[in-house]
Amino acid sequence: MVKQRVRGGARSVTAAGPTSWGGGRALAVVAVVVAGVVAFHRVVPNRPGRIGSLLESFLPWAGLLVVVLLGLALWRRSAVALVAVLLPVGAWVHLFGGLLLPAEAAGGRELVVVQHNVSDENRDPAATARALSDVGADLVALEELVDPQLAVYEKALASDYPHHVVRGTVGLWSKYPLSGARLVDIKPPSIEEGWSRGVRAVVRSPYGDVAAYVAHLPSVRVGAGGLASQRRDESAALLGRAIADESVETVILLGDLNGAVEDRGLRPLTSRLNVAERGFALSFPAAFPVARIDQVMARSAVVGHIRTLPATGSDHLPVVARVVLPSHR
Repeated sequence: MVKQRVRGGARSVTAAGPTSWGGGRALAVVAVVVAGVVAFHRVVPNRPGRIGSLLESFLPWAGLLVVVLLGLALWRRSAVALVAVLLPVGAWVHLFGGLLLPAEAAGGRELVVVQHNVSDENRDPAATARALSDVGADLVALEELVDPQLAVYEKALASDYPHHVVRGTVGLWSKYPLSGARLVDIKPPSIEEGWSRGVRAVVRSPYGDVAAYVAHLPSVRVGAGGLASQRRDESAALLGRAIADESVETVILLGDLNGAVEDRGLRPLTSRLNVAERGFALSFPAAFPVARIDQVMARSAVVGHIRTLPATGSDHLPVVARVVLPSHR
């Protein structure tokens, strides 16, 4: 409490903060700007430095900024700021609120799938394979499969997943028979020959045929010039065209796509496929996940819920999702 002497006596001014519900106009302006960025992130230009994609990669974290703004509005006891903060709250809830809802009850026509970049530097692939197998999923998709670790995964997963296909450094393990396995060429022109990170196979599931794609898009880098994602974007476009040409109606895409679903660089995929309706499942980096770059998407099916699994020997967390298949079979 700070005493301030005035004519007729002393009055008290609290040092803890303002006592009026006025003011806060600067805070209100900031809240309106944040609401605009969240709600209209698509209009943020992508040049220079692919700034739009960079913003969208971490867009869910705008929720923390909204919480800070709300706290400041309450501390300042500003009605103007408090009303303004409702704008970014509404924008964030509109985009991401559904992901916070609990998973719906499991249905009969669904496949449980696991997606994991196992890391080519994984020192205990056998333990990683056991952890993934314990989930009891119908499909397991793996990336960064290199020798001699590949042989370890094949041996460890064989009993639970008698069907599998590997092309390059990506592979799919299945409880159900596979057919029509082939390489999917998603190599950008600037990458040298021998780079192979896409595979497709038809899963003969109890609910009908499903074309399963496993992909590992090129890495992106964040530097002084912004987000370097040209190769990733080119690869996403090639994968999008392959899926558009897919003759099997139901498609499941699993992979390390090196991008969040909000990232406009993945629009060739997210414009054609359904993304997860429940769960954030931040998967990278494993030590402190800030983004979900390991994705499960589907066509003519619903990705009902996605979640992460405990860390393995990889720098990514595994993700597991439930994919509800259509009933018109």
